[in-house]
Amino acid sequence: MNLAVVHSRALTGMEAPAVSVECHLGGGLPQFNLVGLPDTEVKEARDRVRAAITQSGFDFPMRRITVNLAPADLPKESGRFDLPIALAVLAASGQLPAEPLGDYEFAGELALTGELRPIRGALAMLLACRREGRSFVLPEASAREAALVEGAQVLAARSLLGVAAHITGRKPLSKPDPLAAGTEPPYPDLADVKGQAAARRALEVAAAGGHSLLMSGPPGTGKSMLAARLPGILPPMTDSEALEAAAIQSLTGPFRLERWRVRPYRAPHHSASGVALVGGGSSPRPGEASLAHHGVLFLDELPEFDRKALEVLREPLESGHITISRAARSADFPARFQLVAAMNPCPCGWLGHPSGKCRCTPDQIARYRGRISGPLLDRIDLHIEVPALPEADLMQAAAGEPSAVVRQRVVAARARQIERQGKPNAQLGVREIDRYCAPDHAGEALLKQAIARLNLSARAYHRVLKVARTIAELAGAERIEAGHIAEAIQYRRLVAAA
Repeated sequence: MNLAVVHSRALTGMEAPAVSVECHLGGGLPQFNLVGLPDTEVKEARDRVRAAITQSGFDFPMRRITVNLAPADLPKESGRFDLPIALAVLAASGQLPAEPLGDYEFAGELALTGELRPIRGALAMLLACRREGRSFVLPEASAREAALVEGAQVLAARSLLGVAAHITGRKPLSKPDPLAAGTEPPYPDLADVKGQAAARRALEVAAAGGHSLLMSGPPGTGKSMLAARLPGILPPMTDSEALEAAAIQSLTGPFRLERWRVRPYRAPHHSASGVALVGGGSSPRPGEASLAHHGVLFLDELPEFDRKALEVLREPLESGHITISRAARSADFPARFQLVAAMNPCPCGWLGHPSGKCRCTPDQIARYRGRISGPLLDRIDLHIEVPALPEADLMQAAAGEPSAVVRQRVVAARARQIERQGKPNAQLGVREIDRYCAPDHAGEALLKQAIARLNLSARAYHRVLKVARTIAELAGAERIEAGHIAEAIQYRRLVAAA
């Protein structure tokens, strides 16, 4: 037989389109040609495949070899095609039976010894393969990751020789070991935070409704410490959330199994570019916003970020997804993250501190705060001040509520939202806000006064209602009352003053 076809998968964003690896052996001088829009990594597979085949004890055919990766208009990248190319060559040369190959899909990078190395994107490929009903053969490390997909038919292989033994029926490949049930993820505890009752309350409201949060205060007041403890009070991840988050993280490299069901927490440095935040590249990959999907994206020293980099977050904050467009193709990544940002009140950081150390002029303060655009600030639900701790609070031992206690209230509030509307309050649309967030008469009157005095935009008005709905949820109230509206308005004062 001079022709063989093996099934595999490419990666385009979160999608994993099917790829047919076709191998033909023809007459003429010995050559090894790869066609089908392969990039440099795929073209280098020729040398890896040649060495792996000979080191595994097979004969490399000294003929004109043409390998086509179809469809031809789909770019192919990375070393995941090494294994299917090697199997196609062996089947076309008659060293392996071609018929059983049609029941499987293959992906894996080959070492020169014939051993298989892990690949990225195994979870995304398994999600697509599951719909086709085929078994997927993967390197051992990637197979354990892919086995997280419920109902997936995954086989783990260590080498090209092991895959060949399975195809010929001599020694079947085994399924990867199931992931053991993990314990509670080791999140930092909120009890470590001293004082800052108002900031702790805002963090609880943010966790309960999925709201974004901006903290402003002098250095060393606990802003970063509070942000790191937000994942620990969020509700546990559902199966679908855990799988989506793991699939995105697998696109950048092998997924660490100890991170299963752990809320992502991403804290990029303020020198990060817009591409680093939302993703990009000639072969689009996810950025920090997508890697924080169903988790927390923390931006410390917010005004120090490049303004253009921050502006790219405006759309995903509203829509929950990112589309990266290139001349040849586009890729769509989910980005339903919870934004937490921290900043100093002025360039030196000491504005309002009891020590009176600040020497910044009003013009310097205005320029510093002006680095953050109004539209971005308007999209952040909660704005709070984190003041310096009094000596009494600083010297005494931390005695705040632990994360486990706060989390119980958050879970109860979130459960009411899911039961009523099927989503957290932060994700409500305009019609849903009108339906579920109507205040009582006193609350409506107070909101009218706030709109007039604070010049609230339509977006800010809706966000006040969503935050008030969350505050009512935490209080166990069915209707939004004036007290809930008043607290929600307090979280917009910094925006109004900016």
